[in-house]
Amino acid sequence: MMSAAQSQTTLMAKLEALQCHFTWDMEPNENKLVRLSDELVDIGTVEGNSWLGHIYNLQGFIQYKLGSTEDAQSFFNKAAEAFSQMRNADDGPWLVVNYGNLAWLHHHLGDQAESEAYLSKVDALMKKYPPPSQDELHAETYAEKAWTLMKFSTDKELVADYFQRAIRMQPDMVEWNTSHVIGLARAFKHNDTGVPADILEKMRVSKELDPENLYLAAYYLQQRAKKGEDIEDEARELAEKVLRNPVSSYNGLKAILRVYRNYVSVDEAIDLAEEALKQHPDERYLKRCAALCYKWKIIFFRESRTKQSMIDRAVSLHEEVISLYPHSSLVKKIDLANVHAKSNHGMAKAEQMYQDLLRKDLEPADKQVLYNHYAKYLNFDRRDENKSIQYHMKAAAIPDQSFYRENSIKVLEKIKNKRRNRMCGEIEEFLENL
Repeated sequence: MMSAAQSQTTLMAKLEALQCHFTWDMEPNENKLVRLSDELVDIGTVEGNSWLGHIYNLQGFIQYKLGSTEDAQSFFNKAAEAFSQMRNADDGPWLVVNYGNLAWLHHHLGDQAESEAYLSKVDALMKKYPPPSQDELHAETYAEKAWTLMKFSTDKELVADYFQRAIRMQPDMVEWNTSHVIGLARAFKHNDTGVPADILEKMRVSKELDPENLYLAAYYLQQRAKKGEDIEDEARELAEKVLRNPVSSYNGLKAILRVYRNYVSVDEAIDLAEEALKQHPDERYLKRCAALCYKWKIIFFRESRTKQSMIDRAVSLHEEVISLYPHSSLVKKIDLANVHAKSNHGMAKAEQMYQDLLRKDLEPADKQVLYNHYAKYLNFDRRDENKSIQYHMKAAAIPDQSFYRENSIKVLEKIKNKRRNRMCGEIEEFLENL
């Protein structure tokens, strides 16, 4: 007869062997979880979204991590429903991750009988639908693992490997291929010349396989424009289609707005965002897109005198967006401060907002974002180069590898190479010790 302790050890071993969110080594901080939850809400629950089951599974895990087990259970149950509607079947290997999540959740709730019931369900699925070999997972598990880890910006090569394995096993799953290609392209997000030729070709093929995916279409258009192609007419045509699409952060609007900003006209980007908002006045995601367009116009396309009415519209949109995203509003507050800085009488307000943010107890990655933005504001709006340099150093000193750290290092190197600032020696020493 197995003792209670032995039984508990066996149960834990079975739980740890599962493939699910609880075993995928995801330990994000609370800020990251809340931001991710917001991001998943903005994807929306449009019927026919092929990632709906995965979205609900991830929302369930996030709610568990945030301490809401009731919401976690509700999302895991919704995931199971979404999978069975999408696949038109009550069971299949796509439920392995979902049942694993439920086994873990009930274990944490202290309901061991229910936890063991879900472990049995996983066993039954594995017998009925065995993976290709002992060393491999089901294609559905690889795809969900890749999609989930992509959201946590973890090892990009690992994510690509999981997607490739899933696609090799089931090449007809078009959405897996699309997500894989978008993930590859995102690695070159801040690259002025866009993606390498082989990835551009992969994007072209994916677009042909997945013609209804307007997010991919807009992203592909942006990459072609970076290569010097004239895409204005195609951009306007695509924008019309995007406006007819259900509202979702996956519907391609933000991607096409970026194309407009860089290759068509920032004023047309504003008109497009306002048109989308007119059609759906209560959608917070669209308010966020519109706020972004006004920020671009006011900060990056500054004319000799920006109309106060435009600044007022930008301020009211940003304030609304901050209230609609209360738990993930750092960058939105920085954007609002920067908009205030461009206003005739807004400098004091901008400085006050920055000082309030600088006093907050932020995670290192968030501090890095704040220091980088504050350094630019000090340089361009306050004309205080020396203080700006100090904040670029603060951003660069935080070891998190990010666009913001790289950007601050680049700025410091540029100042050092020009040899015009009295802090050049200090910058040189700082960079050598990084």
